[in-house]
Amino acid sequence: MRRSPLLAALVATVLVVTACGGSGDDPDDASAGPDKVNAGVIAIVDVAPIYLGKAKGFFSKRDIDLTLTTAQGGSAIVPAVLSGEFQFGFSNTISLLLAQSRKVPIKAISNGNNSTGVDGKDFAGLFVKADSPIRTAKDLAGRKVAANTLKNIVETSVRASVRKAGGDAAKVGFAELAFPDQLPALQSGQVDAIFVVEPFQQAALAAGARRIASSYVDVAPDLTVAMYFTSQELLARDPDLVRRFTEAMKESLAYADEHPDEVRAALGDYTKIPPEARAALVLPRWPSEVNRASVETLAGLAQTDGLLTAPPNLDALLP
Repeated sequence: MRRSPLLAALVATVLVVTACGGSGDDPDDASAGPDKVNAGVIAIVDVAPIYLGKAKGFFSKRDIDLTLTTAQGGSAIVPAVLSGEFQFGFSNTISLLLAQSRKVPIKAISNGNNSTGVDGKDFAGLFVKADSPIRTAKDLAGRKVAANTLKNIVETSVRASVRKAGGDAAKVGFAELAFPDQLPALQSGQVDAIFVVEPFQQAALAAGARRIASSYVDVAPDLTVAMYFTSQELLARDPDLVRRFTEAMKESLAYADEHPDEVRAALGDYTKIPPEARAALVLPRWPSEVNRASVETLAGLAQTDGLLTAPPNLDALLP
């Protein structure tokens, strides 16, 4: 979710939507059969519930013919939802807060995934080399941390860890590196620390990297890391479809949270994580409801860090 392409795409897409009124099947056409829905997702562990829910028939029993289309991130998913290419999408909470603060017409309709809330046992972590002089997040002041996307949830979360440890969060530098490139960059000394999610966390541990913080846990207990969302245009045009999709999504989340073994099996359907690696993963939590208090905390931190210039309207964004 690169910042500049996202902003440019959002502006262009809003103009297209305003002119064309979006796209999609006519909800009044009863003869069309199940509603064909295309949802934009990312091929990561976080979205396992929607794949599992599709396989279990949670969407089809609500008359939804669901297609899941993978994208690189929010830079593709948000504008695609606005244009109607996707009816629903998955994005991290900071990206959605940024979009709402810029009056982008989107609405979160379901929780996505949450931190485990357990320090040292979360699905994401902040790591340094085993022999690094960095002992805690406080020592990151004046150092460089790898983040998969700049000016987003990783920066906000890592800075929260630095503050918690008593360090100067404003003095931490960040370098944008894709998750697969972060461990090699750490090992070669290009960066001083990395923030990675599963399965890259397991690769870091296997390589001997040392965890110094569980940054999502440091932000807030039970942090809502990501959510599913739709466009305000679709919400106004076909609220019944949005309701049915939301119900199916909540059932999928609850089922995934209660059946981790089936989640690990489902990962084999859309990722290349081998079975032995899937068994070792720390899975996120998938509560069916958004933790509003955690989103409020994240929004406040984003303002402190200068990502948000004004408080977002959470009533307009959240379910």
